[in-house]
Amino acid sequence: MTEPVKNFALIGVAGYIAERHVRAIRDTGNNLVAALDPFDSVGFIDSYFPDADFFTEFERFDRHIARMNRTGKKVDYVSICSPNYLHDSHIRFALRNEAEAICEKPVVLNPWNIDALLDYQHETGKKVWNILQLRHHPSIAALREQVLEGPAGRTYDIDLSYITSRGNWYHYSWKGNQEKSGGIATNIGVHFFDMLTWIFGEVKLNIVHFLEQSRAAGFLELEKARVRWFLSIEYNDIPREIRDNGQRTYRSITLDGKEIEFSGGFTDLHTISYQKILEGKGFGLEDARKSIQTVYAIRNANPVGIKGDYHPIIKKITR
Repeated sequence: MTEPVKNFALIGVAGYIAERHVRAIRDTGNNLVAALDPFDSVGFIDSYFPDADFFTEFERFDRHIARMNRTGKKVDYVSICSPNYLHDSHIRFALRNEAEAICEKPVVLNPWNIDALLDYQHETGKKVWNILQLRHHPSIAALREQVLEGPAGRTYDIDLSYITSRGNWYHYSWKGNQEKSGGIATNIGVHFFDMLTWIFGEVKLNIVHFLEQSRAAGFLELEKARVRWFLSIEYNDIPREIRDNGQRTYRSITLDGKEIEFSGGFTDLHTISYQKILEGKGFGLEDARKSIQTVYAIRNANPVGIKGDYHPIIKKITR
């Protein structure tokens, strides 16, 4: 039996990640009926949903959604791709309009926001879903199975390096404002911390060695792993051989000294996420809690400096 087409609205449609959501809505056979963004460079929508209504003012968008719901063209889901600090408010907007929310990571900035949204979710009877797409990556899922089936009591040694260079614009945008983005660990690292806690368990110890606007490094002791991590948006932190090949991003995760290969396979992860959500099998607020607690602790930590079990890259950048 064919599932009925669901109506979607999308907040933050001019953002970088929004097109993956729009594509996922189309590829799951559903309909984008309305979109909002204060910026109007959204012509890509024509390739997917040329009939979608578009708004640059939240007040008009809010009124339009309410009118649609009253006149029988109900919005079933609101996809949220807005700046991080607005997620909590936009999730509440979705639930208030009797729609389920599909939110990009981080779902919220602070752990207590999850508790408040759980109460709101209970009051409205509508669900909040978080996009945690790395959990759907075949290599990551296989690694989790390997760890779950591995010998009891084993502890793995992990090195995580993620450098994704950004230009000067970053520091002048909301992403460079810690109060709006949550800082670098939240902005570019939250999905990695989710992946690590999903595979290796609860955080037992969280030490930050180095923390500034464009770089951070630290150590996590998890139930089944010891993790040295380094995050950066500085181009010069990328290994020279990678830069010489014209690449501006470097990602490496090693397990007991062996590289975990997951450079490909990202193309359809948002679509898979949407498929699971539509089946009622997506990831909710409690699934996001560990990573939100982790990045909150990192941005509020007092760095201890270069001592203990630190990531080797920070030795190079603090000479």
